[in-house]
Amino acid sequence: MPGRTAMTTIGIASPTIAEALAQFLAEQKQRLAPKTFAQYERVIELLQDSLNRYAYQSLDEAQSELFDGLYNAKGDDHREFCEIFGPEHILPNVGEFLGYFMVRKVIAGKDLLRAAGTVTKKLARWLADKGYAQPEEVEDAEERGASAAKDLPEAEELASRLRDFADRQKRGGESNEVEDQFLITHVEGGEIWLEGMLDGRELGPIALPGDLPHRCKVGWTVSGVVGRVRNKWALVEVWNVYPD
Repeated sequence: MPGRTAMTTIGIASPTIAEALAQFLAEQKQRLAPKTFAQYERVIELLQDSLNRYAYQSLDEAQSELFDGLYNAKGDDHREFCEIFGPEHILPNVGEFLGYFMVRKVIAGKDLLRAAGTVTKKLARWLADKGYAQPEEVEDAEERGASAAKDLPEAEELASRLRDFADRQKRGGESNEVEDQFLITHVEGGEIWLEGMLDGRELGPIALPGDLPHRCKVGWTVSGVVGRVRNKWALVEVWNVYPD
C-alpha cells in the first residue's frame, strides 16, 4: 500500500508521526476558515504532546530499545516519540489522548474539548485514506472522536456545576470523609450513588439539586471528596468528571 509507513525496528520511520501530522494540517488549512484551522492546530499540538509523553508505553521490546536510544541521545541526536515512529502509532493511542490527557492534563474550555473529538474523527479518516491505519482502528477512533465531541464538553460543564454545589456544602468531620475517584453506579430521581474506585464501597444516596442528577451518567467517574453532611452522604469537594 503506497501510504504504509516504511518502519523497521532499527531506524526512524518515514514518514514520522510529526511529518504525517504536518501534512494533515497543511491539507486542512486549504479548506478551513482561519478560526477553525486554529483549533485544528491546537488539537494536533496537544495530540503530539500526549503521544510524546505516554505512547512509549505501548511499544514492544524492540521498539522500546529504539525509542530509549534516540530519546536519551544528547543534542541534535535526541528525538521525541513523534520524531521516531510512524503514523500507524497514532490511532492506538487516541483513547489515552481523549480519555485521559484532554481531561486530566489540559485546562480546556468546552469548544476545545469538542474540537478534540471532531479533529480526531477527521484525522482517523485521513489516516485511512493515506493508508496509515487499519479499518478497525479507524472505526474505533471515529467512534471515540464522536463520543468525545459530545461527552467531553458535557463532562466539563457537569464538573463545573458540581464544584460550585460542593463548595456550598458544610463539611462534616474529617473521619467521615472519603477521597477517591468515584464511579457513578445509579441515578434515580434527585439522587445518585457512587462507588469508590479504591475500595469498591458504595456511597449514597447523594442528593443533588435541580437537573444535576440527570446530567450524571452511569459509568462516568467523579474525582473528589464525599463526606457526611447532616448525617447524609454528600459531595463536599469535586475536582473533575471523566466520561466513560
